[in-house]
Amino acid sequence: MTAAVARTAVRPRARAGAAGRWLKFGVLLVFALIVLIPMYVLLVTSFKPLAEATAARAWQLPTVWTVEGWVFAWQELAPSLANSLRMVIPASIISSVLGSLNGYVMAKWRFPHSDVVFTLFLFGMFIPYQAVMIPLVQMMQAADLMGTITPLVIAHVVFGIPICTLIFRNYYATLPDQLIEASRVDGAGMLRTYWSIILPNSAPAFAVTLIWQFTSAWNDFLFAVFLTGPSDWPVTVALNNLTGSMVMPYNQQMAAALLASLPTLLVYVFLGRFFMRGLMAGALKG
Repeated sequence: MTAAVARTAVRPRARAGAAGRWLKFGVLLVFALIVLIPMYVLLVTSFKPLAEATAARAWQLPTVWTVEGWVFAWQELAPSLANSLRMVIPASIISSVLGSLNGYVMAKWRFPHSDVVFTLFLFGMFIPYQAVMIPLVQMMQAADLMGTITPLVIAHVVFGIPICTLIFRNYYATLPDQLIEASRVDGAGMLRTYWSIILPNSAPAFAVTLIWQFTSAWNDFLFAVFLTGPSDWPVTVALNNLTGSMVMPYNQQMAAALLASLPTLLVYVFLGRFFMRGLMAGALKG
């Protein structure tokens, strides 16, 4: 009798739990649809001919499917896509390596006033680009670097060091101190310990910083406008210039927008699981 009563009491709770899960799923599905609606409009418009794309029928599927918008976008953006790759790859790697070294020292080799130094590193995360634009341009002009990819790489490396230092410092703080102590007992110095002990265990943090820096540098527009010339413009600047004077070529612009965002989208699709593993491994834990 008691067991039957218990089963009767459990069933409503189980049904309530299932209803709650379905409600959460429905809410998440609604939010996902809201986020994907602009992507749908971009995609279907990019495959429309110009006359149909300029008409006020953004929701409708193309009556005639064409790739002329994609062909035009590729012809216009291909050089700028190459410029963006030339910029984001070295900027992401250099800032990640420097952030790893800084984080290692801040986490495992404490020194007097190290907390103050770490706070100053973090302060760099809150400096807006606009505040340093004029002195940055003057410095690059004095160094005869203006109008090339080099000043853009330098700018993103410098602005990426604070966030990379924070990520690596918090990640290395989770590594056992016994590893460092054992390497010291074996006679290894700071750099030897980093190379042999710390670096092989840094893959999750590197995944986070590389993906973060790649996305941040790829989407930059302000530095790119001021520091590079027309022949070295990255894809964000070229996309901004892809406008019509009399008629808005929406099919070309939509295709160009998708083409410009495709690298970062692919990075998160194929490497997103490593990004989440890095976060869960403690990369952003304080």
